[in-house]
Amino acid sequence: MSIRVVVADDQALFRQTLALLIGSEEDMEVVAEAADGEQAFQAALEHRPDVVLMDIRMPGTSGVEATAMIADHPDLTDVHVLILTTFEVDEHVAQAIRAGASGFIGKGIRAEDLLDAVRTVAGGSSLLSPIATSALISRFLSTPSRADSTSGIFGQLTPRELEVVTLVAMGMSNDEIAAELVISAVTAKTHVNRAMTKLDVRDRAQLVVLAYQCGLVVPGRSVD
Repeated sequence: MSIRVVVADDQALFRQTLALLIGSEEDMEVVAEAADGEQAFQAALEHRPDVVLMDIRMPGTSGVEATAMIADHPDLTDVHVLILTTFEVDEHVAQAIRAGASGFIGKGIRAEDLLDAVRTVAGGSSLLSPIATSALISRFLSTPSRADSTSGIFGQLTPRELEVVTLVAMGMSNDEIAAELVISAVTAKTHVNRAMTKLDVRDRAQLVVLAYQCGLVVPGRSVD
């Protein structure tokens, strides 16, 4: 089955170029284009795509607002938003991640990396630019004053699930978590999924944000 994509960008030439690139792949199809956030939201409602590739700054309804509209709609829980931005360390990017985006990529990304990013997000994984994530969280997402996470919202997790969430927040994949904890990748994925269910988050991106906002992981500090 093809990955169904909506491309949203207010610059027609750039949007059409992205649509041609994505549409040229055998495992992808562009089901709609949108010039602003409202159009992107309506296209998501109509076509139920796997991924909305969303420009963050558009006239009228912005990419951030459209992301929140998609994330909050009960019929669009399987639609993943991938933010496309010029500036990766940006308050608007942080707002989009808080709103429910599964990740973000810079507009300077190579074509093959963009296609891989769409596939990653369509598969249910988050995609947070490794270079920018740490700075983004440090500047805009982390709130160290929050109560102790282990006795608060994370108290409902088992010790192993808490350990796995910590590693997810540090940017580890399921395979890397498996190697770190000497478990199988399937078991690591199971722990991640159970934690997301208990914490009521959409995906790994939201799990990472929650871990930093609740102080489970502090930017710049390694975990023993």
